[in-house]
Amino acid sequence: MTTFAAASPPDTASSSGAAGASSATGAATGVARAPATAMSTAGSTPADQTPKVEPPGEFTVALAGDVNFSGRTATLLAEDPATALREAAAQLSPADLTMVNLESAITTRGTPAPKEFHFRAPATALDALAAGGVDLVTMANNHAVDYGDQGLADTLAAVKDSPIPVLGIGADAAQAYAPWIGTVRGVRVAVLAASQVHDWTTATHTATATKPGIASAFSPQLIAAVKAAKARADVVIVYLHWGIEYQTCPSGEQRSLADALAKAGATAVVGTHVHVLQGAGWRSDGSYVAYGLGNYYWWKSFGNQQDDNGVLTLTFDANSVISARFLPTHLDDRGVPQVATGPQRDRIDAEWARDRQCAGLTATPP
Repeated sequence: MTTFAAASPPDTASSSGAAGASSATGAATGVARAPATAMSTAGSTPADQTPKVEPPGEFTVALAGDVNFSGRTATLLAEDPATALREAAAQLSPADLTMVNLESAITTRGTPAPKEFHFRAPATALDALAAGGVDLVTMANNHAVDYGDQGLADTLAAVKDSPIPVLGIGADAAQAYAPWIGTVRGVRVAVLAASQVHDWTTATHTATATKPGIASAFSPQLIAAVKAAKARADVVIVYLHWGIEYQTCPSGEQRSLADALAKAGATAVVGTHVHVLQGAGWRSDGSYVAYGLGNYYWWKSFGNQQDDNGVLTLTFDANSVISARFLPTHLDDRGVPQVATGPQRDRIDAEWARDRQCAGLTATPP
């Protein structure tokens, strides 16, 4: 087992967090974890169960979609934050680095925003994510400020004390657009997050030089931040909230942003928000895009393909994504992702492969 060192500017050392990563403003040391479950490629038989150790200069990143602790999942968090994501940890922990989107404000106070759905959770949500094998989390989404300015202030206080780095939100733009930067198996890695959702949150709470909020993909600051991160790191990963809800094919706006980010130096671009799986694979220029990863740990079931999701594990070298593995999962009655098997696995694998075609991506590197 190897370790990775992680830092967000300034590059200073501190003790490790609960999941082997740092707070968003410090640095840490963590331990790469041995695989706990097999991955499979779409349309293939399950991979060998033997734990895989990446050679020097290669590392893995596990990416899953939207997580919140409302409704049925709030019950799991209240019972015990240390075990709320225990089952998901077996899917997330094998990778060297793991990231999800927290679709929620972190507060018990505030006034609901003028929208239909509102999500919030106590600060123990971050402890649950850390205990569940998550190393990085983005909050650049349309529910991060669901309880107004008071909720945002509470969220930022929780972020400051978080056991894992929280990206895409901050007391100002400098913090919201700041990358997590670390060394993973000898490769310098930068991760950024932003939202491309047209909604009340981006309209009223996009972070500026003097105002707190989330990182917005509509701001030129995102492209500038990616270019700056590429100057400091070998690999740049951008995690986005984007797309048109319930659409399995990416929108023109998603495609345009993926193109701009790839040109700015992004090695991989991944995203969530649309509540269903979208296409994933390689662009002709070699960058990797996963447009939509679905509802990974979710408050309510709608009895349709919104319950389909999965964990995407990308293997990187110092230049690119060299392989991708997708583990199909499906939400159970508690909102917890379970590894799909049999006909259910085959159906989700086929869905994953079909979505790639309309996204204009390939299943293997160019």
